Amino acid sequence: MTMTAPQVLMTTRASWHRLAEHVLAAGQFAAQGTIRLRPYPGGFATTVGFGDRQLAVAGDELLVIRHDAVRSERLTTLGRAARFAGVELGLRGSYPPATSADPDAPLPVDPTAARWLADWFALGDAALRRFAEEVGEPMEPVLWPEHFDLGVVLEAVNYGCSPGDAALPEPYLYVGPHEGRPSVDPFWNAAFGAAFGAHHIVTTDDAVAFFSEGRRQVLRDRSRT
Repeated sequence: MTMTAPQVLMTTRASWHRLAEHVLAAGQFAAQGTIRLRPYPGGFATTVGFGDRQLAVAGDELLVIRHDAVRSERLTTLGRAARFAGVELGLRGSYPPATSADPDAPLPVDPTAARWLADWFALGDAALRRFAEEVGEPMEPVLWPEHFDLGVVLEAVNYGCSPGDAALPEPYLYVGPHEGRPSVDPFWNAAFGAAFGAHHIVTTDDAVAFFSEGRRQVLRDRSRT
């Protein structure tokens, strides 16, 4: 995948992350007790929703979806987004949020960066689903608002797709054994396990191959203990 400029990508990612925590997850958690989100065409969305509506972010717009009716508004500030969605701004009662709930915080989104991030989540979602099915444990990946990453847990190992963060700014795939890095093999190149930058990933096959190699390494090293 060919990325857009790193700073533009980070700015768009930061805006999406604030929306994920303080609008989508906030409204859904208050009503349904779950913060789980999911990829959505052009962005991301709630899973169970609340009341008669789902919320989604697609590019630089916030969507309120009721049955077959969709209302949209261009993103401006966090406070305005919450009012349009009909939710109380700010995630409460789940975990300490990673982002600010400042209602006047602007939400700049670059359309090209947004498309790239949406495609990255879509690729990660397809790869994680296929990998889990091949392992024999089909499951639906979850987009977690805290770290704004998409993942599954299999055999006490986290497998996932991140749009980047403070520690690793480039978007990446990861394998994170719960017991920590199992060996000194060069595959384990991150404090939490292994990370593989998006510039290495062209297809879903590339992503599945990385997850599969991570699992092979974990099982091999566990068999030695």
